[in-house]
Amino acid sequence: MMSGIRGKDTKPELIIRKGLHAKGFRYRLHVKILPGKPDLVFQSYRAVILIHGCFWHAHSCHLFKWPQARAEFWKQKISANSERDVSNLLALEAMGWRVLTIWECSLRGSGKLPVQTVIDLAATWLKSGASSSEIGGQIGVND
Repeated sequence: MMSGIRGKDTKPELIIRKGLHAKGFRYRLHVKILPGKPDLVFQSYRAVILIHGCFWHAHSCHLFKWPQARAEFWKQKISANSERDVSNLLALEAMGWRVLTIWECSLRGSGKLPVQTVIDLAATWLKSGASSSEIGGQIGVND
């Protein structure tokens, strides 16, 4: 079952890629030399965008619930993902990259934002030169 889980080209990722490309942004995908292989890399803006699934990265939203079956396995797996996320974020920032995390809940679920709003927020953040930030459902951009 786990082999069917995508790490690349997920629906949220494709939505963001298509929207930003339509706005004229050009990027590289999953650059292997950067920590965590960020989903989108904007070299000219010295910025990366990470598109995280709320379940796999333990986001504090309505889309994340700890599984009841094999609880210890899932606790270890998801906790390791979260720790790796923090480590990759710190490493990217230490290398001089700005990081925007877009959470799955911003694009689906009861708290989702309009797709164009998420894309506009990401585009505004890219152009602003602001430090690392997040976009989540019904939250907007949080510094």
